[in-house]
Amino acid sequence: MSSTPDIIKQLLIINILVFLGSIFVGELVYDLLALHYPKNELFGVWQLITHMFMHGDFSHLLFNMFGLWMFGAPLGLMWGRNKFMFFYISTGLGAAALQLFVYHLQIQQDVDFLAAQGLSGEEAYSYLQQHGRSLFNVTMVGASGALYGTLVAFAFMFPNAALMLLFLPIPIKAKYFVPLVLLMDLFFGFTSYSMGPIAHFAHIGGAVTGFLMMWYWKRNQFNKNRLS
Repeated sequence: MSSTPDIIKQLLIINILVFLGSIFVGELVYDLLALHYPKNELFGVWQLITHMFMHGDFSHLLFNMFGLWMFGAPLGLMWGRNKFMFFYISTGLGAAALQLFVYHLQIQQDVDFLAAQGLSGEEAYSYLQQHGRSLFNVTMVGASGALYGTLVAFAFMFPNAALMLLFLPIPIKAKYFVPLVLLMDLFFGFTSYSMGPIAHFAHIGGAVTGFLMMWYWKRNQFNKNRLS
């Protein structure tokens, strides 16, 4: 930890403090800071940022913070505070955007069904919220989307670093490890085999955003080097 950049330490502390605060305050924190579906009456624009610093339970927090420390520390040392924070928040926003879009597509099917029964659009949304439909009232918490973006960036910078899945203790180079993990998320996202209430498309959104940012930065650096 002595070589861990300050920005990573600060993110770890903020996430831990928010988690402890959510334990003591309870549902009020989730209503205020977790990310709700935009048409839900509890939605607030600030939740696009605040949900990244919340976690559902201790294992969720532990896994994400361990990943942030492992993959974020080398990037933070190379990039510095501002560039890493910009990347981290951007990938978290990309993750939220894709997951909300997927929720929208799924919820719209319910809205269309209710509209066929004679309800207006607003009446349909109100019905879904009042009757506790899981997707309309779902809340999204966690740094996983930003973590996946960070993992992609790590693979860009250290493609031959050896990584291992917890259930498959075989060293795999980062450039192969990341696509494997993303394929698993795609599989779980499109099937009913998900291991718990996991926002798999948020993982994909964070990874895609991270890839696009790294590709753009790498291309610009290449062009800059050619011009010089």
